[in-house]
Amino acid sequence: MVMNQHAAQASPRRFDGTAGSRFRVGARLVAAAGLMCGLVACETVAPQSTRVAELVKDNSAATSTNIASLTDVIKANPGDPGAYNTRGAAYARTGQFSEAVADFSQAVKLNPNYAPAYTNRALAYRQTGRDQQALSDFDRAIASDPSYAPAYVGRANLLRVQGRFDQAQADLSKAIQINPESAESFHARALVYQRQGQNQLAIKDFDAALDRNPFVAAPYTGRGQSLLAVGQYDKAIEDFNASLNVDNHNADAWAGRGMAYERLGKKNEAVESYQRALSVDPNNDIAKQGLRRVQGGGGLFG
Repeated sequence: MVMNQHAAQASPRRFDGTAGSRFRVGARLVAAAGLMCGLVACETVAPQSTRVAELVKDNSAATSTNIASLTDVIKANPGDPGAYNTRGAAYARTGQFSEAVADFSQAVKLNPNYAPAYTNRALAYRQTGRDQQALSDFDRAIASDPSYAPAYVGRANLLRVQGRFDQAQADLSKAIQINPESAESFHARALVYQRQGQNQLAIKDFDAALDRNPFVAAPYTGRGQSLLAVGQYDKAIEDFNASLNVDNHNADAWAGRGMAYERLGKKNEAVESYQRALSVDPNNDIAKQGLRRVQGGGGLFG
C-alpha cells in the first residue's frame, strides 16, 4: 500500500531552462532544460491520485528583477528563442502561467524544432489543467529532438497519472537510455512501479535515484513508502527520517513514519508522527486515519 495522498513536496518545484539541471527539491530556474524537477519527476503520489505536482512559487524581488533583466535581453535580441524560453521559465516560477505560455509559444514560433520550449510549455499546461495540450507538446518535443530526455520524463509523468503505465515505463526507460545518470528518470520510473504495486522494482529505482543524488527528500519518501508496503518497517523509518532531514515540512513523510511506528507497535512514536503530519497538513488522510486508530486503540490489525 502506498501511503502518500498528496504530491510529496519534495517535490517541488521548478521550471528549468537548461539541460543540465540537477534533481532536487524546490523551485528553481536554470536556462534551457524543461521544468523537470518542479513539475515532472519529483512527484510522490498515491495510486489513486491524479494531482499535478505543485510549483513552489517565488515572488521575491530578485525574481522580479530577473524577469526585468530577461525582458531587456529580449528587447536586444528579439529573434532569440532561448531568451523567450528562459523568461518563460522565470514567469512560471512566479505562477504567471499565461505569460509563461506566451513566451514558450514565441520561442517555438521562432524555432519550430525547439524541444526545451515545447517541454516547458507542456509543463505549464499541466499546471493549468490542460493535459491534452500538454501531451501534444511533449509529443512535439520528442518529434523535434528524439534525444531530449526531459520530454520523455514529462510525458511519462502525465501518462502515469492517466493510468497508462506501460507507455510511461517505455518513456522512462528511453530517458534512462539517453541519460543513465538522470536521478529524475529513475525516480519517475519508481513512481510508476509503485503505482502498479511493484514495490521491489520501485525500491531498486529509488536506490538508483538516490545513488545519483542523495540530497533530495522525495526519493527517500517514496522508497520509505515502498519499504512500508513490503513490511520493512525499520528501514522505512530510516528513509522517512532522511526525507525529514531534508524537508521537515513533508506531511507525507511524517505520516509514513507514523504508520511504520504503528506497525511496529510503538504507539507513542506513531501518535507524535501523525500529529506532526497534521500540523503541516491538517487534511492528510493517512495521518488522520492513523491517529484515530492509535488513539482509539483499534490499531492496524484489529
